Amino acid sequence: MSSVRVDHSASREWVDNAVRLIDADTQRSADTHLLRYPLPPEWNVELYLKDESTHITGSLKHRLARSLFLYSICNGWVTEDTTVIEASSGSTAVSEAYFAKLLGLDFVAVMPRSTSPAKIALIEAHGGSCHFTDNPSEIYTEAVRLAGECNGHYMDQFTHAERATDWRGNNNIAESIFEQMRLERHPVPDWVVVGAGTGGTSATIGRYIRYRRHATRLLVVDPENSAFIGGYRTASADFETGMSSRIEGIGRPRVEPSFVGQVVDRMVTVPDAGSVAAARHASRVLGRRVGGSTGTNLWGAFELIAQMIADGRSGSVVTLLCDGGERYAGTYFDDDWVRGEGLDLAGPTTTLDTFAATGRWDA
Repeated sequence: MSSVRVDHSASREWVDNAVRLIDADTQRSADTHLLRYPLPPEWNVELYLKDESTHITGSLKHRLARSLFLYSICNGWVTEDTTVIEASSGSTAVSEAYFAKLLGLDFVAVMPRSTSPAKIALIEAHGGSCHFTDNPSEIYTEAVRLAGECNGHYMDQFTHAERATDWRGNNNIAESIFEQMRLERHPVPDWVVVGAGTGGTSATIGRYIRYRRHATRLLVVDPENSAFIGGYRTASADFETGMSSRIEGIGRPRVEPSFVGQVVDRMVTVPDAGSVAAARHASRVLGRRVGGSTGTNLWGAFELIAQMIADGRSGSVVTLLCDGGERYAGTYFDDDWVRGEGLDLAGPTTTLDTFAATGRWDA
């Protein structure tokens, strides 16, 4: 019986070099900072922000893109000739474009035609190109079609986010948070607060908390119109709203495959006006602009802290500074845009001011 021998040595050489390039890129930068958010010391509660905006591509999605590329390369899905396709109009596409350029690969982001020029410019600045659809709900199927047409690989962040990251360690965000908290007054946080875009970050943190047997609980904050909280409450992976989120980076019209509700201890819906008002409030406190998803996180964190104060409990809460607010000068920090969206920030702003002055949460 004759046999056919296939030589993959050339491909393996490319894989070895690709993994080396990604690891070397990681080693050239320090871990992201853990910032203390200023709260009155008499509250006996500390709030920390894991500042993911300090990644070279400016957001939390840098970690996801790195993991997705390593996962795809080591699975043999991405090789030296692969065109990488992603369904994303936001920070994931920016970060994936960066890693594709690092490896000398073509990258195409499939996105709605309504995507802001600022986001398109960021993707193109990192060497990516943009492919537009008229119907936002078609970005998934169009990404699959385009990948097949060019013999490329559809990265599919919404499916692979929860499995591409090693939740037990390997410099994931959960391991980093707990290591940086080690010398703080309350080193094991009472709560970690995050939003869900793919579901990968909440899955990683929730699994790590259980793996390390920490007493920490996980709160996932969800913006208006998002399907995640409906799926969580009904235990349905098929829950859909069919509506997009105003808060970029989090919230989805359907429950994405990477969302693992079983590792989430609590979910709450944050009003979009609250997210925007909290982003503006925190920007004034920190002296730098933060994005809308950071505002969503802080709205949830502030409510938890107010409850801890009311219960007479001390402790710590950790959340994420997902990206900088300079990306949103034309939206969340633009009064005309806010009015055009029908958002009234007066009530949420009063809630935030009252909390900052008294520790009470009157939302």
